[in-house]
Amino acid sequence: MELTRRNAILLGAGAVLASGLPALASTATDDAIDTFTGGAAVGEGDLKLTAPEIAENGNTVPIEVASSTAVEIMVLATGNPTPSVATFKFGSMAATRNASTRIRLAGTQDVVAIAKLEDGSFVQASSAVKVTIGGCGG
Repeated sequence: MELTRRNAILLGAGAVLASGLPALASTATDDAIDTFTGGAAVGEGDLKLTAPEIAENGNTVPIEVASSTAVEIMVLATGNPTPSVATFKFGSMAATRNASTRIRLAGTQDVVAIAKLEDGSFVQASSAVKVTIGGCGG
């Protein structure tokens, strides 16, 4: 490939766009968290997130969330184009307040769970998952 002025401009523009993509993903994750919590502070506590350290296939990554006092749990994949993965709601008569499912991950990233507890507070748990084969389009 011959490096012409046009090619140099295209490469530069591509680099600028690519450097901004992680910031956009982070913004989408922060927006989803703010929408779920209403801007309230998120602490640590009664929430357990179980996810594998290494997932051999990003198309089917098993996760489990559990809490003894949660009324609602939201799961986010911070590196996915659309970070919101699932929201689980538990009624007052729920025998257990846990859920398990399989999610799709675009690549190595953090999986975050945020729970709204009965007292109205919010807690968070996260787990880093290394994906060896891409899931969302990769």
